[in-house]
Amino acid sequence: MNKPHVAVIVGSNRRESINRQLAEALVGLIGDRAETSFVRIDDLPMYNPDLEPERPEAVTRFTREVKAADAVLIVMPEHNRSLPAVLKNAIDWGSKPANDNVWSGKLAAITGTSPGAIGTAVGQQHLRQILGILGALVMGGEAYLTYKPDLIEDGRITNEGTRMFLQAYIDKFMGLVAKLSGATQT
Repeated sequence: MNKPHVAVIVGSNRRESINRQLAEALVGLIGDRAETSFVRIDDLPMYNPDLEPERPEAVTRFTREVKAADAVLIVMPEHNRSLPAVLKNAIDWGSKPANDNVWSGKLAAITGTSPGAIGTAVGQQHLRQILGILGALVMGGEAYLTYKPDLIEDGRITNEGTRMFLQAYIDKFMGLVAKLSGATQT
């Protein structure tokens, strides 16, 4: 049986994004249980219904990549106690047209890190609400981290307790991915 495919979306367009580093470490925790791919969102134009008749190529690529995935792992920072504009823009593009909403029925897990004391907790709640309204199957449980400079080194989570917490979160996600995609978990 083919391995399930997990699309990874990093909700930041920053070159040295700590959330990209976290996403790469999480892909390591997924291991060989799934094919993974990072879906680019920083090249999407701002959503505008006037562009719908002739969608820009970046939008077509984005929606095609999300649609092809069995599940989506979203790793996001928090901007002003909400989700970043670049991520909201991608969600808006993926939700249109309504009869071809790429989020509907898509399994999604959400996590992220920021230097603040409560990590990305509030932004994740906003994202859960938005994805739920769009029909995504948002995995229960929360995984938000307070970023520390030594959290990730050489693509690995350095703190054993944090690594075990994130491994359990990823294991739960991959169990759901396997169940919903019909794949067997290894």
